[in-house]
Amino acid sequence: MASILIVEDDVELSAVLERRLAESGYHVRLAESGPEALVLVEERVPDVVLLDIMLPGMDGLEVCRRLRASHPLLYIIMTTARSDEMDRVVGLEVGADDYVTKPFSLSELVARVRAALRRVQLTREVREDDAVLDFGELTIDPGRRRVVVRGHEVQLTVLEFDLLLHLARNAERPFTRLQLLADVWDIHYEGYDRTVDSHIQRLRSKIEVHPGKPAFIRTVWGVGYRFQPAGERSTDDTEA
Repeated sequence: MASILIVEDDVELSAVLERRLAESGYHVRLAESGPEALVLVEERVPDVVLLDIMLPGMDGLEVCRRLRASHPLLYIIMTTARSDEMDRVVGLEVGADDYVTKPFSLSELVARVRAALRRVQLTREVREDDAVLDFGELTIDPGRRRVVVRGHEVQLTVLEFDLLLHLARNAERPFTRLQLLADVWDIHYEGYDRTVDSHIQRLRSKIEVHPGKPAFIRTVWGVGYRFQPAGERSTDDTEA
């Protein structure tokens, strides 16, 4: 049974979420504060964390930073007020995989959780027949979900790996942000593509020698992003 940790100080809301997710077949635990959430994760690492930003004792952004540092593969969905765009941006930058804005429908939330669990399941399936992608300084092993950069393995989150693999398997093909959201996140988003930008920035910081002048993950101005298999930098792809 998949395990979900809800970190929410609104007792009525957390009770509603717990009931709906339990009805969907998940094991659910509740935390009302940041410190309590950290303790519960160390006791038993969940499959998905639903993390509110506004929490007593320690805000959700700091909780996210700490969880990401200690559990790189933990799938974190942040919940934010609809008007707090900056919180969403910062949440993605500190390591959240996804976000959902309040007020949200329970059906939407369950759909996000299901999509997250599909991604989590992929991280646990080792397939020996998946061909390794070798780009010289960058090697991607889809079966073992390993990435090696200049001889050193780098730790990617679930979505960072899936995003890199999708781009690499479609090398030199440009993708819009909306295409990447549909192909990688597997959820329809409306009007907010900073999710992709934040994950691209984090990927570049981990695999590029010069993240500001990326060799592999290039910006296609006015379109989105593409993967350059040779990994040579060029002036027309220099990041602003």
